[in-house]
Amino acid sequence: MKHAKKQVTKNSLSRSGQGTPAGKIRIISGKYRGRKLPVLMAEGLRPTTDRVKETVFNWLMPYLNDANCLDCFAGSGGLGFEALSRGAAQVTLVELNRAAANQLSANKTLLSADNLNVIQSDALSFLKTKQSETSSTIDAKPYDLVFLDPPFRKQLVEQTAQLLNQNCLADQALIYVEMESESTQIIPVNWQLLKEKVAGQVIYQLYQYQA
Repeated sequence: MKHAKKQVTKNSLSRSGQGTPAGKIRIISGKYRGRKLPVLMAEGLRPTTDRVKETVFNWLMPYLNDANCLDCFAGSGGLGFEALSRGAAQVTLVELNRAAANQLSANKTLLSADNLNVIQSDALSFLKTKQSETSSTIDAKPYDLVFLDPPFRKQLVEQTAQLLNQNCLADQALIYVEMESESTQIIPVNWQLLKEKVAGQVIYQLYQYQA
């Protein structure tokens, strides 16, 4: 699990630091079950543990098939690759750090995953751009499932949620949120809380969007 006392998450590489591919994440179920993918090992990079992923994907199991998924702060890509393995039709990974994004692209190649997109960008800028898109490309489609696990104590959950709420989500879309348990960030009123669990200083939740 992420170490909240260090104020970092799996994605805090997005805001600082260089890394080297010295670790691995494991896909725990689905098409790519058992595959191990290299990840950058650097200060602040905290991939989601298998135990937490198992809980999250038990929640999501009925909804993954053919879903269009977005991981706003991809980091190691563990959540996005797991969703792809378990039947998602399309997965978009957004990661600000260039080295981390390059590693995600390399892992896409390892899996020959043509239905996975890697976007090297700030998540807020990406969502603002998406809102202005008028094309019929896959990226322009609303998302059925979003992973929202940004760096802690930056109010990024609240900011990202506000942008997602502006024509980025399909009706009844699911949003997985992970943040520090003491957070006072405001979740949109039209997001219905379905599941919630606290582990140490971290809370993780599953919401459903009501258009």
